[in-house]
Amino acid sequence: METDYSKLTRTERVNKYLQEHGSIEPIQAWKDLGIYRLSACILELRKSGYNIITKRKDSLNRFGEACNFACYILEPNEVS
Repeated sequence: METDYSKLTRTERVNKYLQEHGSIEPIQAWKDLGIYRLSACILELRKSGYNIITKRKDSLNRFGEACNFACYILEPNEVS
C-alpha cells in the first residue's frame, strides 16, 4: 500500500519518506513529495533530534556538465 502524503506537512512528508526508504535526494523530493527546498526540511528534522547524515554525490546534468548534489541518509538507529 502506498503512503498518502497529501495530509502531511512538508517536513512530515520527508520524515515519512526517510522512515520508509532510508535516504532521499533532491530529485526524489521534487518528484515524489512536491518539495523543492529539501535542505530546509532536513534542517527542521535535525533540529527535532533526527540524526541525518549528508553524502555528496557527483553526476552529469542533461548537458553533460559535472554537478553534485546531497543525498540525505537517516541513521539506522533512527528508523522505526
